[in-house]
Amino acid sequence: MSQSYIEQRTERTEWFLQDRFGMFIHWGLYAIPARGEWVKSVERISDENYQVYFDEFNPDRYDPKEWAKAAKAAGMKYAVLTAKHHDGFCLFDSKLTDYKSTNTKCERDLVREFLDAFRAEGLKVGLYYSLIDWHHSDYPAYGDSFHPMRDNEAYKRDPASFGVYIDYMHGQVRELLTEYGKLDIMWFDFSYDKMKGEAWRATELMEMIRSIQPHIIVDNRLDASGGEGGSIYTNNPSIYSGDFASPEQIIPPSGVTDEGGNSIPWEACITLNNNWGYDATDHIYKTAKTVIRKLVECVSKNGNLLLNVGPDAKGEIPRKSLAVLEEVGEWMGKNGDSIYGCGQADLPKPEWGRYTRKGDKLYAHLLEESVGPVNLLGLAGRVKAVRLLSDGAEVFVSRPWNAGQYRNDAFFNFARPEHGTYPLPDERDTVVEITLIEE
Repeated sequence: MSQSYIEQRTERTEWFLQDRFGMFIHWGLYAIPARGEWVKSVERISDENYQVYFDEFNPDRYDPKEWAKAAKAAGMKYAVLTAKHHDGFCLFDSKLTDYKSTNTKCERDLVREFLDAFRAEGLKVGLYYSLIDWHHSDYPAYGDSFHPMRDNEAYKRDPASFGVYIDYMHGQVRELLTEYGKLDIMWFDFSYDKMKGEAWRATELMEMIRSIQPHIIVDNRLDASGGEGGSIYTNNPSIYSGDFASPEQIIPPSGVTDEGGNSIPWEACITLNNNWGYDATDHIYKTAKTVIRKLVECVSKNGNLLLNVGPDAKGEIPRKSLAVLEEVGEWMGKNGDSIYGCGQADLPKPEWGRYTRKGDKLYAHLLEESVGPVNLLGLAGRVKAVRLLSDGAEVFVSRPWNAGQYRNDAFFNFARPEHGTYPLPDERDTVVEITLIEE
């Protein structure tokens, strides 16, 4: 693609790189067995045996307004919901299938309610759509890598019929783009083996998307499995390479760049416990401190964090998830300026934590205590003012007696005498705002 595509991508992702923090929501029939969103594949459940979950589905406690309030209070600026996951069940009122929420006991268009609620809170909205479909009769089954019936010869299918599924998939994407108002993100998942790129008729699909909602940003998973190795990483991305990379359950050690070393938009999608969909036995939750620090790590590398919650079969986000989000929100309320609109500082990573930066504001994220004054390596003569971000309190800048030989460095401390050792005001992440003298 020409440079103009890169320029268009830069324009489309401007808000994305400003907002930095979003909520991912994996929800569907799999919340009833409560063993994760891949339960149908992992346990090789047939359509007939999976049908019981469709027949039972009735999330009578689903209140997306409460979800939206929780996301906003956590400091999240956007949210992405699974409109259709790999099991093929649709949370929206598609005209192309009967396998949808409006045909269950709840009789509700769950996607429309989600979009209305989150937009009302001022949050940007996105929809996840699975390229894979284990319910559709024309999607490859026997011999596929992941289909629940991959080992059942009775499910051999004519490869020529795959085009029927692709027409269906394109048609559902068109429905989401034309019948649900402005969307900010289209989040596809996922490519694998030969099922990638033009196997999805990806150029045609992206041309349709751009013709309907040219502003929308799209992830890179039309191109390669797991967001790895796709042409978004090259200097010449294709039309379907996407607008941002999507590393999963990992934070790239050095951020994400193209082959020329230029930073490209990226977003780490991370679960709050160890499953995407609701798992009643998974109580291994990340702490608020971990979430805060991982968000800071992403931003310090020019990335975003998309943090997942998995509502239960009744439609409620688990209380433990909400408790973590509430604590993250308390920290974000005081320290959000070090996240929103910030990025890499282009300074060496300090031993005591990380930096984020926005213009002349350098944010020092102190994750461990220093012995004596805090060292700002190489910043002698460049510090104009230093304040504790959470409350604006003055932080003392000086050159204490025991730092005399480090003439290229600046130092600060939280109390006097400045050569003393003091506890961090916030052990999760103490943020100090440093106003720099521009060079």
